[in-house]
Amino acid sequence: MTSLAKKAYKVVLSIPLGEVRTYKWVASRVGNPSATRAIGQVLKNNPYPLFIPCHRVICSNGDLGGYIFGKKMKRRLLNLEKRIKEFVI
Repeated sequence: MTSLAKKAYKVVLSIPLGEVRTYKWVASRVGNPSATRAIGQVLKNNPYPLFIPCHRVICSNGDLGGYIFGKKMKRRLLNLEKRIKEFVI
C-alpha cells in the first residue's frame, strides 16, 4: 500500500457519519491538492469498503462519483447514514 493510500484512508475515516466530502477535500488533507484523480484511484481500490467509508467521498460538482458496489448502493448508504444520524442525534 502506498503512502498516499494510507493517508487517504486515514482522512476518509475522519469523515463523520452521514456527511460527505469531495475528492479535492481529501487530496488537500493528504497534502496534495492537485491529486484528486489519484485519490479517486486509491478509493477505487479500497480493500475494506465496508470499514473505510469511501462512499462518503463525492465529486466537487455534487456528482456521486464511482463506488465499488455501484452508484445506486452509494446513494443508498448515504441516505441510510443520514437517517441513522437523525435517529441518534
